[in-house]
Amino acid sequence: MEIHGTTAFVTGAGIRIGAAIALALARRGANLVLHYNRSREGAEEVARQVREMGRQALLVRIDQGDWPAVERGCEEIWQQTGGVDALVNNAAIFPKVPWRAIQESDWDSALDVNLKGPFAFARCLGVRMKTRGRGRIVNLSDVLAREMRVNYLPYCIAKAGVDAMTRGLARALAPEVLVNAVAPGAVLFPEEATEEYKQAVLRRVPLARPGSPEDVAQAVVYLIESDYVTGAILPVDGGERLSH
Repeated sequence: MEIHGTTAFVTGAGIRIGAAIALALARRGANLVLHYNRSREGAEEVARQVREMGRQALLVRIDQGDWPAVERGCEEIWQQTGGVDALVNNAAIFPKVPWRAIQESDWDSALDVNLKGPFAFARCLGVRMKTRGRGRIVNLSDVLAREMRVNYLPYCIAKAGVDAMTRGLARALAPEVLVNAVAPGAVLFPEEATEEYKQAVLRRVPLARPGSPEDVAQAVVYLIESDYVTGAILPVDGGERLSH
């Protein structure tokens, strides 16, 4: 699919990987719908840069852990833009909770935001894309969907669900809508990560260095442009998965 002139909706577009994805799509000529929940200042800065490129930028605030809010937001976005061509489900939370301390509320928040919310966005917009006859959905997974780290179990399991959701929606929305996922590895460390933790992770990476948000953005661009890839989970991990 030619990106120039399309409308792309990126969730969590105000910071980190989401911002890099939004800007990469704008550089290729897409108009952007920039989703945020708490990172308004970041989203506004991304919108400023998108507009400087001569593209349109619509800011929307939606709590993706609130299913009815997602459905209302999708309807409003579709009406305001005249239709979305590509959805990038990037927004997520990354709570660290030792497995013995996990509470039901930890499961609720991780699954609501990291799995149910992306599914709600994908279904609401994907059905409309399918009816219109074209579209792309790219979900952000994680190498941790296969490597269960005991201090991040709700997150890891939710991302494993994203992989399954990607494959399921690829079948449900075919042939009009192609659905894929990108699974980053050591791209951006958690803010609380120690140098010891970072080095331990990088020792498992054959390329021996962290990736960048732009590496992930390039993979997203590829999957949006591709016309014959669907149901794929594309790792962007420097080979880290080979160590498991």
